[in-house]
This record gives sequence, C-alpha cells and structure tokens, in this order.
Amino acid sequence: MDKANEFYTFKGYQTSREGELTPAMEDYLEMIYRLLRNQAVVRIGELSDHLHVKPSSASKIVQTLKELDYIEYEKYGYILLTEKGQEEGAYLLYRHEVLERFLCLLNNTSTELEQVENLEHFVNRLTVENLRRLTDRLGGGLTWPS
Repeated sequence: MDKANEFYTFKGYQTSREGELTPAMEDYLEMIYRLLRNQAVVRIGELSDHLHVKPSSASKIVQTLKELDYIEYEKYGYILLTEKGQEEGAYLLYRHEVLERFLCLLNNTSTELEQVENLEHFVNRLTVENLRRLTDRLGGGLTWPS
C-alpha cells in the first residue's frame, strides 16, 4: 500500500519523517545560523540564552549536530557551521520566514512567532515553496532575504 494514503498517529508521522534532524535539532541549527549571520562565532551559553534552555541541554544537542556534521565544536569552544550546516541553516531560516510572512498576511498581524514555531517542523520543502509563491502573489511584492 502507498504510504501517502496510510493513516498514522501524530507520533507515527514523526517517526516516519525522512531526514536525520529532529525538530529540536532544527531549532538549534536555525538559531546558530541566525546568530552567525551577525557575528563570527557562537558559544553554548549564548545559544542557550537565545533558546531559553539550560547550557547542559544545549551542549547535548550541539554534540549531536557535531556528530551529524552540521557544526564544528570543541567543548568550551566556539560553535561554527560546516558547509552542510550552513546550507541547512539557511533553509531553516528561509522556511521560518516564509511561514511567518504567510501567517502574518493571512491573519493581518505583525508577528506569528509562536504559531510558526509550532508549524515549521511539519511542512515539507514543496509546501514551503508553494506558500512563498502564494504569499508573493497575495502580498504584492514582499522582498525576500537572499
């Protein structure tokens, strides 16, 4: 039977997702990418402050991201993105911005941060690109970051 036509529980859809990043890892990678756009390096304490988590929690996720080759990191050192991390981080921020702009346009608001944070892990690349196109058409020429 075609998996696209099978029903699962919410947890079932999560465990059948393709890719190696969990939603939490995506949040960390997106934040590292955001921070490195404006500064040369990031430290664990700074990352944990921005994500409102304990440094020990940030250390665990950072270690996993290192093992998956998204970042370079040595204990008590700086966090830097690998080429793979740079590409994925750029996409994660793009996905966030597309959803935020679409929801703000839809709801006539200036921010939809909480809703975006809840939704962004559950839309695929095709949906993100189609939402961008729709937002462009509905929004009358929004400019997108490069």
